[in-house]
Amino acid sequence: MGALTLSNVTKSFGATDVIKGVDLEVNEGEFCVFVGPSGCGKSTLLRIIAGLEDASGGAVTIDGRDVTLLPPAKREIAMVFQSYALYPHLSVRDNMGLALKQAGVARAEIAAATDRAAGMLALGPLMDRRPAELSGGQRQRVAIGRAIVRTPKLFLFDEPLSNLDAALRVQTRIEIARLHRDLGATMVYVTHDQVEAMTLADRIVVLRAGRVEQVGAPMELYNDPANTFVAGFIGSPQMNFLKAGALGMRSDSMGVRPEHLAISRGTGQIAGKISHVEKLGGETLVYVMTDGQGLLTVRLFGEHDYTVDEAVGLTPDLSRAFHFDAAGLRMR
Repeated sequence: MGALTLSNVTKSFGATDVIKGVDLEVNEGEFCVFVGPSGCGKSTLLRIIAGLEDASGGAVTIDGRDVTLLPPAKREIAMVFQSYALYPHLSVRDNMGLALKQAGVARAEIAAATDRAAGMLALGPLMDRRPAELSGGQRQRVAIGRAIVRTPKLFLFDEPLSNLDAALRVQTRIEIARLHRDLGATMVYVTHDQVEAMTLADRIVVLRAGRVEQVGAPMELYNDPANTFVAGFIGSPQMNFLKAGALGMRSDSMGVRPEHLAISRGTGQIAGKISHVEKLGGETLVYVMTDGQGLLTVRLFGEHDYTVDEAVGLTPDLSRAFHFDAAGLRMR
């Protein structure tokens, strides 16, 4: 259950087109992540799926049923928001079971559903607390538990980790991934963080300005990007883009990931001077201002003692390079 189809979905606010004809198939049991920069339309598209925004055109189908004109309550979906949206006067148990209570579900069934969700999310000792007595990570787990008890056909997550600190983001990300494996449910997840997208998704949908740029598995997008936008957005640190003509290439631009750019204190194909060094322990990032190619990033594994203003040479691994035409499309 939970297969999702978007057919030529559009959304306009007045004269402004926000979603520009999106076609997408999300398979049953798949974890699909919408990713893209701020303003690309990913949250608006999620709200259209949920029924919180009306589509200007096209159709939304869940399990073969056209839900385009149905209200959220009739779509058999559950949504987890960035802001938790918990009732402060209710306990964890009552927050999680509220939707079932409002639907007239028997008390014993509500207790069984909330206890099951609490067990999956390690919320058992917290069930009688109120939201003010919980940490941010615990509140987000309660919000996820509230979604689980409804046994929806489709889970929708709208940047659920944005309000958490770095350590809690990693912990909660792992919990969401485990939850997906345990439930086998269909999940659509919105984030601007490409690390979240890479680590959680079965497939990633890369959006830009209301259009789908590319859809694929995380490493497919990393190793086989369709254009410069996807190549630059997927991967951290960002891909370097070089003027290919200056290096004797026929393409308009060449993309080289930071780990595929060798650095030497001797000569290299590209001369430059170090402008900044980030020593992160397990890896070192070296930023080099080059002659004719601008600022390039080199990723080195382990500890290295390069210093600012040091003259260096860079040499790209041409076997791992990507070539793009004047329109930014990948050249095969």
